[in-house]
Amino acid sequence: MEDDLDISDILATSQHDSDEEELTAAQVLEKLEDAWQNEKLAPDLLECKSEIVSCVMVLIGEMEKNIQSAIRTKAKSNLEVSIHRMELDRVQFILRSYLRCRLNKIEIHGPVLLEREKSRGEDEPPRLSPEEFAFAKEMSANFENHMRSVVLNQMPRIMQKIDLPTTVHPPNLNHYVFLKVKKREEGVLLEEDTDDRTSDRVDLAEGSQFLISYKPIAALVQNGSVSLL
Repeated sequence: MEDDLDISDILATSQHDSDEEELTAAQVLEKLEDAWQNEKLAPDLLECKSEIVSCVMVLIGEMEKNIQSAIRTKAKSNLEVSIHRMELDRVQFILRSYLRCRLNKIEIHGPVLLEREKSRGEDEPPRLSPEEFAFAKEMSANFENHMRSVVLNQMPRIMQKIDLPTTVHPPNLNHYVFLKVKKREEGVLLEEDTDDRTSDRVDLAEGSQFLISYKPIAALVQNGSVSLL
């Protein structure tokens, strides 16, 4: 796999840019690592990165073909093949860990995430991929069936109505996280419900690091202004 592999036909740009963005394989893998790091450390489910996942899966296929070709033609030494195999294993590990992390959040907060996905605005990016949405629906249905068969049968009929989003705990957005500022942000509001808001705003200088509640900076994680540590 060459480092300057052009995958612009696979990876679309952000919604704010109508031109195609040409990314190298190294840049795609860097985006995957950023998404993985943020997803592991964020208490909430982040925006799905389906385009990045699709690109990485294509790259993994290319890496596997290149390794098999090198073995077959003996174009590379055993040491070089081993190094390429280690890099392939590393990429596969990151991708699987990223997807498992998202599925774990869906298993815990599925009904809440489904309700939020159904009510999001048209201009809001989806948090769940189509496959994750189907998985969340199946998990929620199984949980509801379990509640009805095991718990609610022991209760009077008048108490047997289930509201799943209120039954399951939502993500804890007040969880504290470490972050590093990638792009300067001014006047970030730390406490939304305070009367004296001027004293609860802070400027985030590029390169600075903070320990802060997740909720005020959730949007900054989504748009890439900060990364979690």
